Amino acid sequence: MIFVKFFILTLVFISSLSIGNLIAKKYINRLKTLKDMKNALNMFETKIKFTYESIPEIFEEISKQTDGEVKNIFQNASMQMKQKSAGDAWVETIENMSFFMNKEDKAVLKDLGKLLGKTDAEGQISEIELVSSFLDTQIELAESEKNKNEKMYRTLGGIIGLALVIIFI
Repeated sequence: MIFVKFFILTLVFISSLSIGNLIAKKYINRLKTLKDMKNALNMFETKIKFTYESIPEIFEEISKQTDGEVKNIFQNASMQMKQKSAGDAWVETIENMSFFMNKEDKAVLKDLGKLLGKTDAEGQISEIELVSSFLDTQIELAESEKNKNEKMYRTLGGIIGLALVIIFI
């Protein structure tokens, strides 16, 4: 009987600790996604400057060179560009695929869709640079949120788990 009670209490504590870690991981994933997106946009800018490939081809190449959510965003946008304009495909993909991003992150990235495929290479490069600078701000905010909240949620998960164990004893 004591073994079962000890097992259940251990399970409660580990579950609470895991929930705290999952919530903390949300901040880590957002920061990683934003940094990966910035790198992907830098690749996009470079390819526009130095190659004459179409935007869907560039997006397909970027999806092969990245991983995680950013890979899925560029891959999905590339596939949607077969049926829609580049800007519309980008905006729809960002809206539907960005799991770790908040509304401000999505708004910054959707701004790229306004001129995507509608202007010459220089216009698109300037728009990418503008979005990239906005992404720098979002990355700084994400880092400060991560530093502030990650440790708090992990600790809070452990404390709540310990409190539940004490209450059940």
